[in-house]
Amino acid sequence: MARISGHNMQVGRSYAIFEMQVKRWHTLDRGLQDIAVLAAATRICCAWCLDFGYWEATMNHDIPAEKIRAATGWRDSDVFTEWERLVLDEMVARLREHLSEAELVELTALVAVENLRSRINSALGLTAQGFKDRCDDQVPGRAAAAVKPAGR
Repeated sequence: MARISGHNMQVGRSYAIFEMQVKRWHTLDRGLQDIAVLAAATRICCAWCLDFGYWEATMNHDIPAEKIRAATGWRDSDVFTEWERLVLDEMVARLREHLSEAELVELTALVAVENLRSRINSALGLTAQGFKDRCDDQVPGRAAAAVKPAGR
C-alpha cells in the first residue's frame, strides 16, 4: 500500500493516520474484530485483505487458524459460538442483546473500514502475499474464486 499511495502522498499520509487510529479501537473483543473484518473482506473477495487478515488473526492475535479458515463458510461450520455467528450474520438487533452501544459502534465501524480497505486494494490490483491462497467466498450467487489481482 505504501508504494501505491506514494503516488499521492497526501492520501497516503491521511490513510496511514486513519489506520493507526483504527488500531487503537479496543472496546470490542479482538477475536470478534478479526472475524468481522474477514467476513467483510470475503464479501468483496479482496485477495490482499483476506491474506493479511488471515496472517494477522492467526499470528498476531492467536485466533485458531481453523476458525479463520471457516469464516467464509461459517453457516456450515461448527467452530463458531452463537455470539460469533451473530457478528457474521450482521444481526444488529440480536447483537444489541450481547454488545454495549460502544462495542456495536466499533463493530459497525470495523466492517465499514474493511469495506474501504478491500475496495481500495482490489481497485489498485493489490494481490495476496501467500498467507492464504484461496478466496473461499461463500456469498450466495458467487462461486469460490482463486485469489488474483482485481480486473484480471
